[in-house]
Amino acid sequence: MHARTLIAAIALAATAAYAEPVPIFDGKTFAGWEGDTEKTWRIENGEIVAGDVTKQQPRNEFLATVKRYENFELRLKIKLTGTEGFVNAGVQFRTERIPNHHEVSGFQADFGHGYDGALYDESRRKKILAQPDKETLAKASKPGDWNDYRIRVEGDRIQLWLNGVQTVDYTESDPKIAKTGILALQIHGGAKSEVRYKDITIEELPAK
Repeated sequence: MHARTLIAAIALAATAAYAEPVPIFDGKTFAGWEGDTEKTWRIENGEIVAGDVTKQQPRNEFLATVKRYENFELRLKIKLTGTEGFVNAGVQFRTERIPNHHEVSGFQADFGHGYDGALYDESRRKKILAQPDKETLAKASKPGDWNDYRIRVEGDRIQLWLNGVQTVDYTESDPKIAKTGILALQIHGGAKSEVRYKDITIEELPAK
């Protein structure tokens, strides 16, 4: 093979290894997603919505992707409002549904007062794994407004950005923790709150 042709082929292969960002919510239907779409989750103005600021959310609920993901960069916009209780939401990844239960188990890019931009381990280790300091959080968070969330997961490394400010750079040290799973959007129980998600895209990355 001619050297110039070989270089072009290598460049093409390198480009092909990275998929382009694609939308995983069409703005109109729940195609590709599963969850309680009768009572909890709804679609309004091209947004995925749950909750009501005048009614208490009885329990945690999750709208999950049918497809599983391993290494990726996920981008979305989230807006959370509430009047009472633990006003909180988040984005699950490398997660599993708990059989015969409304909960899930896995990593969560957390969102809510005091938890914006934090990495939480939902239902598994049940603790915050990493979170921004107060100064970083003050720069990153836009309470009550639309926030840009960026989640990048490659091998053992998990990075989170909120409104362009990096809030977490975490390396998982436990080899038993799964490196693949579903994605899921959360509304937290026990609060009078409403959460909205939109502009959800994902770029799948090669294995690390």
